[in-house]
Amino acid sequence: MSTAPFLKMNGLGNEIIVADMRGRSDRVTPAAAIAINADPATKFDQIMAIHEPRTPGTFAYIEIINSDGSRAEACGNGMRCVVQSLAAETGQKSFVFETIAGILTGDELADGRITVDMGKPRFGWQDIPLAEEFYDTTGIELQVGPIDKPLLHTPSVASMGNPHATFWVEDDVWGYALDRFGPLLENHPIFLERANISLAQVVSPDHIILRTWERGAGLTRACGTAACAALVNAARTKRTGRKATLTLPGGDLVVEWRDDDHVMLTGPAEFEFAGTFDPATGNWTRQQQDVA
Repeated sequence: MSTAPFLKMNGLGNEIIVADMRGRSDRVTPAAAIAINADPATKFDQIMAIHEPRTPGTFAYIEIINSDGSRAEACGNGMRCVVQSLAAETGQKSFVFETIAGILTGDELADGRITVDMGKPRFGWQDIPLAEEFYDTTGIELQVGPIDKPLLHTPSVASMGNPHATFWVEDDVWGYALDRFGPLLENHPIFLERANISLAQVVSPDHIILRTWERGAGLTRACGTAACAALVNAARTKRTGRKATLTLPGGDLVVEWRDDDHVMLTGPAEFEFAGTFDPATGNWTRQQQDVA
């Protein structure tokens, strides 16, 4: 088939490829994703592939691909990039999408920021899912380091459509070798579908500093679903209220866990350049003139 258009974007430095697969029957292959990520110009955390809608009342079906070629259920920063790109294309300000994780909505605000309704968090051990039964997932038995003096321990776990473990630290999140133990924790046998691993420092009842090892992508400057999971885990362990600013390496996100149980994620998205690519091989060409 012919090549497909794409936009290179980012959400707080979380590198995103928005691929327009509408009107096509093919999908972005794992080989194509790995090839695209291998090029420094198009290195990404997630590809957000926009497909024709599958469900009446939705604008599109969004397939999410990690940089290792695996599929992801949710990506908050990527969804903001999708909303911004489609708002520029159509003039619409509000969208309804379908993903593996369910129905999500997104809105472009007057100040240019994007708010995405990330749905309801889930806390049951079988929903995350975990390999063992834990009655209380505000703190599960998992640690890094010596048994008598662990470096990290007792993470809160939750699902935001994808699995998350939030480790609470009292000191600087940068003081930990997340690049070393992130892969080990991501693939720990307790996580049946692997997990996103975050270090969270609660600065105040409305401010959290967060650093994340993203499942299938590695160290990232921002992970929207990890920010959502950190906020709901902080709120249910009485560390914060139900709305806070999350400071990530790439910048700030605002997360609110509303009374209706929905988690709202607000932050920016940024366009970098446009091009076309082969969804089967990953071969791509940059547009000579960038679009706004």
